[in-house]
Amino acid sequence: MILDFSRARRYFYRACGSFTLPIVITDSVFQPGVFSTMREVKVDGPSGVQSTPEIEKKYVHRVYDAIAPHFSSTRFAKWPKVATFLKSLRRGSLVLDTGCGNGKYLGLNPDCFFTGCDISAPLINICADRGHEVVVADALNLPYRTGFGDAAISIAVLHHLSTEDRRKKAIHELVRVVKKGGLVLITVWAVEQEDRSLVTKWTPLTEKYLEEWIGSSGPCVRSPSSVMLESIPETEENDSGGQLKDSKEISNEKLQETIHLSSQSEYDSVASKSGKNIENQQEYFVPWHLPYHRAEVSGASACALANGLAKKDDKKGAVVYNRYYHVFSEGELERLASNVDNAVIVDRFYDKSNWCVILEKTL
Repeated sequence: MILDFSRARRYFYRACGSFTLPIVITDSVFQPGVFSTMREVKVDGPSGVQSTPEIEKKYVHRVYDAIAPHFSSTRFAKWPKVATFLKSLRRGSLVLDTGCGNGKYLGLNPDCFFTGCDISAPLINICADRGHEVVVADALNLPYRTGFGDAAISIAVLHHLSTEDRRKKAIHELVRVVKKGGLVLITVWAVEQEDRSLVTKWTPLTEKYLEEWIGSSGPCVRSPSSVMLESIPETEENDSGGQLKDSKEISNEKLQETIHLSSQSEYDSVASKSGKNIENQQEYFVPWHLPYHRAEVSGASACALANGLAKKDDKKGAVVYNRYYHVFSEGELERLASNVDNAVIVDRFYDKSNWCVILEKTL
């Protein structure tokens, strides 16, 4: 097997500081169909990167790592608006898919070159097995050099970031890695869902809990006094990375205590007393049901159940994981994007319960 690390440095070079990141380089660069491998490669980048909040580590990264094969098997349909954007790009364009998941958009336009990244190593392995050029990377600290690509996409990724500063940084990174005149497409889940009943079935994080961690570097731990809505089946989209258990597992397990489920009537009672309704909620846990018959249940899920990351639902015959989401209100994504230097919004639209913007880099 031949690995071209000089090509890796050309792809992932960045000035100012350095850090070590595991990357996957697929052998499709040299010969199609050969199995890819994972290596630790030192790539240049900023050293002062904000640490990932525990809520994202546990309810985004670890969840997607655990459900990756099942998640991938449900992600095959291409959104028409995303497909239209990719097919409109100039022949020979280099497209960066940040938060690529199982890689369903990689290679969609055969006239363009694609490279993808995601923080979930299991999802990246799925992409690599399919012959895509991919890398394990954080959306807030992309390893590509400035002005590297002709276009970038971020499909259903930003809503997994738990603070506004982190969402701003992710947009900044998307603009940074494309060249002048390059386009960036961003899509996020909307509060204004086409199926209004769907939102009522998610688990809202309580106001008191949000006040304790939103805006900080990570969520504070509190006792299980929260009143939340009962969890129900999964909806759409993606992201991930990290082990199911690490040296911080004790503190992470305390975070699990913040999830206390109750009946719909209990939540409605609290909502009415606070003068708020579900329309005002933007922070949710959205469940993912992993059927008992899936192979993952006897592997990663067994560990997740032991660690309190998941729970069993015998009625549905599934292991249930909660995924963190910040759903965007109308105008919120535009406001964040309009504050990014050297970029202008050239299009904005609502599609399939998602808010979407297209940015053009101006400098």
